[in-house]
Amino acid sequence: MSESRIERIKRMESILDEANQVLDDYQEALDKLQGMQKKIGQLEAYYTGGQWQKDYEYDEKGKLPADLKRGVLSQDAVDDVLDRNREILSQTGIDDKLLN
Repeated sequence: MSESRIERIKRMESILDEANQVLDDYQEALDKLQGMQKKIGQLEAYYTGGQWQKDYEYDEKGKLPADLKRGVLSQDAVDDVLDRNREILSQTGIDDKLLN
């Protein structure tokens, strides 16, 4: 039995609604990412500018509080965020130089 006109319209309406929601969510996430570029630039400057190394060495000497969250002192964590940011910007066609 073939799909009725009403069933088809309802199915297409559902697809339309779902597509609009996904596109809205994507646009919202993209706007947030664009808004984060200045802060990501600050993270990159911290990491590449020498201050990260000093903080890392200070931590290695046990001079930071034990309960201090220190994920930023993990080289892999920072590298991963910077790489992911570049990859996503590249995939979306956004020039990160224009955002900083």
